[in-house]
Amino acid sequence: MDYSQKISERQWNLPDKGELESRREATYIDDIVQKNHIQRKLLERLDGIRTVFDGGAGSGRFSILLAKQGCQVTHFDISQPMIEKAQHLAAKEGVLDRITFVKGAIEDLSAYHDRQFDLVISFDAPISYTYPNQNKVIGELVRIAGKRIMISVSSRLGSLPYLANPIQKNQFILDENCDDPFVQWCITNQEQMISGFTFNKQNAEKLLPDGLMGGEEEIAQYEQGGAPWCITYTFMPDELERILSGYGVRNIQLSGPGAYVRTIPREILTKIMNDPKQKQDFLDFCYRYDSNLYVCGMGKDNLLAVGEI
Repeated sequence: MDYSQKISERQWNLPDKGELESRREATYIDDIVQKNHIQRKLLERLDGIRTVFDGGAGSGRFSILLAKQGCQVTHFDISQPMIEKAQHLAAKEGVLDRITFVKGAIEDLSAYHDRQFDLVISFDAPISYTYPNQNKVIGELVRIAGKRIMISVSSRLGSLPYLANPIQKNQFILDENCDDPFVQWCITNQEQMISGFTFNKQNAEKLLPDGLMGGEEEIAQYEQGGAPWCITYTFMPDELERILSGYGVRNIQLSGPGAYVRTIPREILTKIMNDPKQKQDFLDFCYRYDSNLYVCGMGKDNLLAVGEI
């Protein structure tokens, strides 16, 4: 087993993962924008779709949505806490009978045959956590897709600004008084993060060509019993398109959810999000802006690709 899988197993199986991940849209503005964008893409492309494979399905944000649309969904994830949270939410929404829950790593999809599912989806970058097997994983997801594939991966151009902004997540905190532990950590440590920051040109120049975030430090932390963040491969837009095309995917469309929202300060974002009319207008415009090919690489975290088989 590669370190990517071992680290992912430990990180995503932390006991609080299911609960924290299920609340992201109530906690972070960038998650609201990103999930809204993906939801729109999905709902626009459900013609002829009856069976769905959701790889890295987490706490069920999209598997439950699709089950409510009448699809039969295979909810596949490496995290038992997130599967249990998804089961709870699916039961609450009355769609438990339309979802099959499977615990597994997307590095191994050998249990599924070619073109088994009408639609294959994988969102929030689990593919990027499979380095050095990310290209092979994309190929396997394409293999089991019968009509359509939609995936989001970590964006290299979208990730590079993080190296010059240690408080980037603070911009998207919806409610500073919420009980999310990471929110409180971000607020408490903001001044320290700013005062202790030094721009490291070498790190930025390394990430730009090779796309890899993490490595030896995460492996060492794992070996010492820790649960580090996953080693992450970040994609360039033309690279992702080339990989998908090489596996026979056609009519590929790329977008960058979060490209517009990252340009706006928190004071304005919270004002918009707390006004239902402004919020809906804003999400409408974000969807149009972020779907523009010229900004697709600058999505907040992810690069989204949609294609036909």
